[in-house]
Amino acid sequence: MGLCGPAVSMDLFDTFGGLLKEAREYFGYRENVLKTLGPASDITQKGYEKKRSKLIGAYLPQPPGVDQALPQERRTPVTPSSSSRYHRRRSSGSRDERYRSDVHTEAVQAALAKHKERKMAVPMPSKRRSLVVQTSMDAYTPPDTSSGSEDEGSVQGDSQGTPTSSQGSINMEHWISQAIHGSTTSTTSSSSTQSGGSGAAHRLADVMAQTHIENHSAPPDVTTYTSEHSIQVERPQGSTARVAPKYGNAELMETGDGVPVSSRVSAKIQQLVNTLKRPKRPPLREFFVDDFEELLEVQQPDPNQPKPEGAQMLAMRGEQLGVVTNWPPSLEAALQRWGTISPKAPCLTTMDTNGKPLYILTYGKLWTRSMKVAYNILHKLGTKQEPMVRPGDRVTLVFPNNDPAAFMVAFYGCLLAEVVPVPIEVPLTRKDAGSQQIGFLLGSCGVTVALTSDACHKGLPKSPTGEIPQFKGWPKLLWFVTESKHLSKPPRDWFPHIKDANNDTAYIEYKTCKDGSVLGVTVTRIALLTHCQALTQACGYTEAETIVNVLDFKKDVGLWHGILTSVMNMMHVISIPYSLMKVNPLSWIQKVCQYKAKVACVKSRDMHWALVAHRDQRDINLSSLRMLIVADGANPWSISSCDAFLNVFQSKGLRQEVICPCASSPEALTVAIRRPTDDSNQPPGRGVLSMHGLTYGVIRVDSEEKLSVLTVQDVGLVMPGAIMCSVKPDGIPQLCKTDEIGELCVCAIATGTSYYGLSGMTKNTFEVFPMTSSGGPITEYPFIRTGLLGFIGPGGLVFVIGKMDGLMVVSGRRHNADDIVATALAVEPMKFVYRGRIAVFSVSVLHDERIVIVAEQRPDSTEEDSFQWMSRVLQAIDSIHQVGVYCLALVPANTLPKTPLGGIHLSETKQLFLEGSLHPCNVLMCPHTCVTNLPKPRQKQPEIGPASVMVGNLVSGKRIAQASGRDLGQIEDNDQARKFLFLSEVLQWRAQTTPDHVLYTLLNCRGTIANSLTCVQLHKRAEKIAVMLMERGHLQDGDHVALVYPPGIDLIAAFYGCLYAGCVPITVRPPHPQNIATTLPTVKMIVEVSRSACLMTTQLICKLLRSREAAAAVDVRTWPPVLDTDDLPKKRPAQIYKPSNPETLAYLDFSVSTTGMLAGVKMSHAATSAFCRSIKLQCELYPSREVAICLDPYCGLGFVLWCLCSVYSGHQSILIPPSELETNPALWLLAVSQYKVRDTFCSYSVMELCTKGLGSQTESLKARGLDLSRVRTCVVVAEERPRIALTQSFSKLFKDLGLHPRAVSTSLGCRVNLAICLQGTSGPDPTTVYVDMRALRHDRVRLVERGSPHSLPLMESGKILPGVRIIIANPETKGPLGDSHLGEIWVHSTHNASGYFTIYGDESLQSDHFNSRLSFGDTQTIWARTGYLGFLRRTELTDANGERHDALYVVGALDEAMELRGMRYHPIDIETSVIRAHKSITECAVFTWTNLLVVVVELDGSEQEALDLVPLVTNVVLEEHYLIVGVVVVVDIGVIPINSRGEKQRMHLRDGFLADQLDPIYVAYNM
Repeated sequence: MGLCGPAVSMDLFDTFGGLLKEAREYFGYRENVLKTLGPASDITQKGYEKKRSKLIGAYLPQPPGVDQALPQERRTPVTPSSSSRYHRRRSSGSRDERYRSDVHTEAVQAALAKHKERKMAVPMPSKRRSLVVQTSMDAYTPPDTSSGSEDEGSVQGDSQGTPTSSQGSINMEHWISQAIHGSTTSTTSSSSTQSGGSGAAHRLADVMAQTHIENHSAPPDVTTYTSEHSIQVERPQGSTARVAPKYGNAELMETGDGVPVSSRVSAKIQQLVNTLKRPKRPPLREFFVDDFEELLEVQQPDPNQPKPEGAQMLAMRGEQLGVVTNWPPSLEAALQRWGTISPKAPCLTTMDTNGKPLYILTYGKLWTRSMKVAYNILHKLGTKQEPMVRPGDRVTLVFPNNDPAAFMVAFYGCLLAEVVPVPIEVPLTRKDAGSQQIGFLLGSCGVTVALTSDACHKGLPKSPTGEIPQFKGWPKLLWFVTESKHLSKPPRDWFPHIKDANNDTAYIEYKTCKDGSVLGVTVTRIALLTHCQALTQACGYTEAETIVNVLDFKKDVGLWHGILTSVMNMMHVISIPYSLMKVNPLSWIQKVCQYKAKVACVKSRDMHWALVAHRDQRDINLSSLRMLIVADGANPWSISSCDAFLNVFQSKGLRQEVICPCASSPEALTVAIRRPTDDSNQPPGRGVLSMHGLTYGVIRVDSEEKLSVLTVQDVGLVMPGAIMCSVKPDGIPQLCKTDEIGELCVCAIATGTSYYGLSGMTKNTFEVFPMTSSGGPITEYPFIRTGLLGFIGPGGLVFVIGKMDGLMVVSGRRHNADDIVATALAVEPMKFVYRGRIAVFSVSVLHDERIVIVAEQRPDSTEEDSFQWMSRVLQAIDSIHQVGVYCLALVPANTLPKTPLGGIHLSETKQLFLEGSLHPCNVLMCPHTCVTNLPKPRQKQPEIGPASVMVGNLVSGKRIAQASGRDLGQIEDNDQARKFLFLSEVLQWRAQTTPDHVLYTLLNCRGTIANSLTCVQLHKRAEKIAVMLMERGHLQDGDHVALVYPPGIDLIAAFYGCLYAGCVPITVRPPHPQNIATTLPTVKMIVEVSRSACLMTTQLICKLLRSREAAAAVDVRTWPPVLDTDDLPKKRPAQIYKPSNPETLAYLDFSVSTTGMLAGVKMSHAATSAFCRSIKLQCELYPSREVAICLDPYCGLGFVLWCLCSVYSGHQSILIPPSELETNPALWLLAVSQYKVRDTFCSYSVMELCTKGLGSQTESLKARGLDLSRVRTCVVVAEERPRIALTQSFSKLFKDLGLHPRAVSTSLGCRVNLAICLQGTSGPDPTTVYVDMRALRHDRVRLVERGSPHSLPLMESGKILPGVRIIIANPETKGPLGDSHLGEIWVHSTHNASGYFTIYGDESLQSDHFNSRLSFGDTQTIWARTGYLGFLRRTELTDANGERHDALYVVGALDEAMELRGMRYHPIDIETSVIRAHKSITECAVFTWTNLLVVVVELDGSEQEALDLVPLVTNVVLEEHYLIVGVVVVVDIGVIPINSRGEKQRMHLRDGFLADQLDPIYVAYNM
C-alpha cells in the first residue's frame, strides 16, 4: 500500500516477500479460512447441471510451468523499471488512480500470492437458478482432468485429455467431490496427510459423499479445537448407498440423529466445518461484564503495540497575514470597485459540452445584475408592508453545475441584499438520496425562498397543474428565477448598502455527516473576507490572473477560489462543468493551454481522467501554470495521481513545484495549502508510514515492511494568520505527542463559526480549547476541529492521513475507510467492480465495530468470478490491514444511492444495508473470523453431592420444587361414572339411563349440523361395529385395530366398537388425497409399528388406499385386512366384552414428536378413566354443559376431548374439524357464539388461522352478532412452551367481541402423560413471568422486570390437574431441585401412560421415561420423565383449595434444545429473534449440524430480497444470543414442515436440507 513516486528503486519491490512473523501467526487462522476458493456446486438441482461445467474453469490447478493458462490479471505485475511503468497506461480499463499505487497493488498481489501457496476450499453460496443473472454458460469448457498439479494429485485412469460431454459429467462429479473434500485418490487414508491435523474430518467428509454415517449417535462435533477423535467409518463396497428419500417421506427418512448425508449440502457444510476448524486467534484474556456472568471478552491491548514516545507537540503558527493597502474592506466593496472601474474585465467564462465558450460574464455585468437581484429579493417578494425576505434572512440557491454565472450573480445579489445564501444541489427527483436531510436543513434555517435559473426551474419535477411539488422533508418554498429578463429594474436612486465586513453571517455551506444528517456551517462576513485574503497571500494571487476551475463552485475549494477570492482580485475564472469533463476529460488541460492560465483547481480524479485520455497530444503546453491546486490533496490516495500526472506531463512543461495539494474542511475552510515556489530543487515532503502503527494512532516510518505501508504527501503549511495543533481524537482535547496521530485543530478568523441552530454541537466543534499535559489550555482563543486526522511533520509541513468520518475502530484499532477501499480496488479491480462505486463503513454488532464493504458488480462478471474476487479482497485486507471484514456484498450496477455529484451516498447505503433493502446479488459474511469477543464457552460445574444439600424440604436452602393438583380421593362429588371401572360400561349405563341425551354434534364448514349422536345411537352403532370386528375381522380380544377416519362421528363409534369387542384401537390420521406420496407412508408406518391386525375406515378412504397413487407410494399388498364401516351388519353382539383387569390396555396413542420420532404409548383402562375424571373435575363438566372442540382427534389430549370425555361426563361436545376452518376461518368462533359455549378447546394452528384470517374482519363479525363474552375458558391444547405472543394477539384482537383476556390459556401434555396441566374453571388466572434469557442458557432461572434487556416472557401452562404430582429434577443427576430452578418436569399420576409400545422392546428407555426415581430425597415414588425443561414458582395467589398457588412454567423440550458453546439454547428463542429481523421473514426454523447453527427462513417477497436477509439474520443472532450462524438458508413460504399441532418439524427440515430436497432460493455459508 505504499504509494511510491516515479523514482522508487527496484529494491523496494524485492522485499515484498514477508509479512511480519507475529502478524502471520496471529492472523494465520484467517488466512487459512480464505484460501483460494474451491468450487462448489449449486444446491438446487435446477441450475446444477448447466452450472457444473462453468464452475470449474477458473479454479483448475496449474502444474508448474503452465503459466500461460493463468488468467492474465492475476499475475503479479512484472515491472521492468518503475519510471516507465507510468507511461504505459491502458485506456479505460485501468485502475482507479485516485486509489491506485503500484506499490499498493504489488503489496496486494504479494499478499494474495502467499494465500495461493496453501489451498483451501471455502463453500460457495448456492442460488436458485432464477436468482442467477448470467452470461452465456456454454462458453466455459470443462477442465482437462489429466493436468492436475502435484499437490492436488492427478486423477488416474478417469480419462485422457478433455473428456467428451458424456464422460465429462462423470469426471466433473469426481473433480468437484475432490475439490470439495480435498482428498485425491479413493482411499480414505491418503486424505489424512492433507492439511495436517484435520485428517479425521477430511476422512469424514470424504465418506460423507458416499454413505450414511452408520452410528446413530449425535453427529460428531468437529468444530472443537482439537481433532484427536478420528472417526472410523466403514466404506460400503460397490454402490450400496441408499437412495435419499423424498422430502417428508416419514417411512424412509432417517430422523433424529441418523441423518442422511449423501448430498452436496452436507459436503459443503463439511467443507465449512473443516475451514472453521483451523486454530482460532490467540485467546483474549480479560472480560467485561455484560450485567451478567455471561461475559463478553474485551480486546486486551497488545503488550507489543506501538505507543507514542515523542515530546508534546507545539502549536504551529502560520505566517502573519500581511495587510495590503489596496485590499477591499469587504467582498461587496471589491465587486463594486471592479464593476465600476473595470466593467469590461472578464470575470467568468462558462463552457458548453463541446468545450466552446458559452458565455463571458464581465465584472460590469456581475455588478449590475447582482444589484438587480438584490433589489428584487428585498422589494418584489411579498408586499410593501410585509416583505417575504428581510436582511439577515436565509434563502436557498438551487443552480445546476453547468451554470456558474447565474449562481455567481445570485450569490453576490444575496451578499448585496444582506440576506444569507444557502447553496444546495438541484433535487432531481422527489426521493434523492439525502435530499430529505437537505430539506431538514432548509427548514431549520427558516428558508422560504429558493433562487434558481430559468433552465433549472423548467427542469424541476412538476405536478399536472404545473406546480413544483414539495420535496420530501422540505419546507414550502417560493421559487424565484434570477435571470435579468424576469426582474424589475431598480430605481435610479436605489443603491445597496455596502458596509465593511462584520460579524453578520455571509453564507451557510451545507455538510453531510457520517450518519447522513446535514448541517449548515455559518461563515461570517469577516471570516469570508479574511479567508479570501489568506488564500490570496498563500497562493500569491494577483489582479487579472486566469484560473481554470473544474470543481463544484457551490461549496468548498471551488467556491472559495472560483467565486470569492477571484472577485477580490479581479481574476478571470474559466469554469469547466462536470458534463464536459465526462465527454472530454482533457478539456481542463486544453483550457489551461488555450488561456495560458496561471492557476488550475482540480481533484485527483480530474488528473486521473486526463491520464487515461491522454494520447501524446503534441500541442499541450502546461508551462504557464504556476499553481495546480489539488483540492482533495488530503486524501492519502491523491499522492499517486499527483506522481503519475507529473510523470506524464513533465515533458509538457509541467514543473514539480507547481502541484499544490491542499486540505480543507467545511468547518475550518482551508486548513493548509502547499505554497507555489520558484525553487524546483526543494522536493515536496512525503512519509512512508507503517499501516500497523497508524491503526494505533502512532507514526512510525516504515522501511522494512513493504506490504503494509501508507505513503502520504504533505499538504503544505498552516494558513497565514492561523495557529494549528493536533489533539487526541476522542475524550478531552489533549495535545498529541510529536509522533502521534490526532485531529487537526485550527485557530483563525478565517473559519466557520457555528453549525446553524445547533449550539451543543457547535460548542464541541467550534469552541475547543486544546490542553497541555499539565492540564492548562494552550491559548485563550478557541480552536476549531477540522475533522481531519494527521500530524505536523518536520519543517511545519502538515500531513493528513484520513478523516474522522471515515474512521472505524475495530477491537481498539483505528482503520480508515479510504485505506480499505484502496486495498479492495487493488485486487484485480476493474474486472469485477466499478471504479469508485465501492462503499466501506462499519456497523456495530455485539459491542464492536464490524467492517462492511459494498461494491457495485459489473454485469458481465459471473457468480464464481465475483465470489473469487470477494475472497481475495478478504485475504488482501487481512494481510495488509490485519483486520477482518464482517460482510462483503456486491450489488448490481447502478443500484447504490448516489450523491448529487455521482459519488456513493455512504450513510444511505449503510441505512439500506441495516434495514435489509440493499438487494445485493452476492454476499459473503465472515462472522466466524471477525467476532472474537464472544463469551467463553461454558464449562459445566460438577453437581453438589446429595449429602450436603437435602435438609427436610429444602435443596441448597430453597424449598423443593414440587407441586400437585387436588387429591382425587379427597374430592366429594356425585360422580355417577366413578362406580364404573371401564368407559364401555359408562356408555352402556348412559344408553340405558339417558338414551336420547345428545353427546356429540359435528359441524360442517357452513356451521350447520352435519351429524349428531345420542347416547343410545352411539351404543347401538358401537355394538354393530363390535359384531363386524368379530365376524368379518375374526379378531380376538386384545387384537390391535387401526382406525383411519377423518375427524368426525365415525371415529368415535369405531373406538367404542373396538372396546365392545375387546380390541385395542389406534387412531390414525387418514392420508391426504392431494398429497398421498408423503402422507400415506406415515399411515403405513403407524399401522405396521402398532401391529394392527385390521384397519377400519370409511368407503371413501378404502378406495383411496386401493388407488394407483397409493400403490406408487407404498406396497399395498402388505396392508392388513381393511374393513369398511359404512356397511355395518344389522345384528347385536351376543355379549359386550368386559376386561378382566383395569390395568389391561384400553387404547394406543401414536404421535410423531417434533424431532420426527414416531412414538406410541399404552393407555390402560384405569388410566383412561382417571384421565376423564381429572378433566371433568378441573373443567366442571356435567351433562348440561356444552363444550366446543376444534382439535385434531388423533392423539394426546385432543383425542381424549374428542372421543372420551363426553361419554364419561355426559356433556355435549360440539365438534369442529380444524380442516373446515381453511374454507371458513370464522367457523369455530361463530359456533362458540351461537351455542353460547362456556368452554372451548383449540390448537395453536387454529388460533393462528383466526388471528391472521380474521384480523381485518372483527367489525363485520360484530355486525353478524358474534359474541364471545360467555367464554370462561379457551384452552390451547399443546405440548410446548406457551406461545405468549400468539395468545396475546388473539386476546387483543377479539377483546372487542367480548372475549375476556383471562379466558385464554394453555395446557401441557407429553408422551408420558397426555395432560399434566389444564386451566380449569376455578383457580387463579394464568400468570406471566419475565426471565433472563442468558441465565436460561446456563440452566438457571433469573426473574427480571418486564421490558428489561434479554427478558423472555413465560406464561404458566394452565393449572395442574387433580391427581397429578410434579417435581423438578436435574435431568443429569436426577436429584430434586429448588423453587425457581430450571430442570426436567417429572410427573406422578394415575393417568400416566403405562409405557411405550414399541416393536424394538427398548427396555432402558422405557424404564427411564416411565419408571424413574430421584437419586436422593424421596427415592420411593415412581415418576415419569416428561422430557420438558421447566420450573415451579410459588406465587402469592391462592388455589381453589386455599393453598398458595404453584405455577408451572415450561421452557422447552430437552430433545429440541441445542447445546452450543456449552450452553443450552431453545430453538424458539432464536427463531423469534430472526422473525423480528426483517419484515419479509414469515417463518424460521433453526437446527444444528456438526455444531454449526443452521437458520432456515421463509421469505415472503421477491427472490431479490433473499440476500438481504443473510446479514440481518447473522446480526440479530449474534446480538441477542451470542451465537455465530453457520449457514443461512432462504426458502419459499411453506417449506418448513409443521405437524397437525402446529409444531415445527425441525428434524424433518434438517434431513430435507442435508438431502438437498428443499429447493432453497439461496444458501449462504458464513465464514
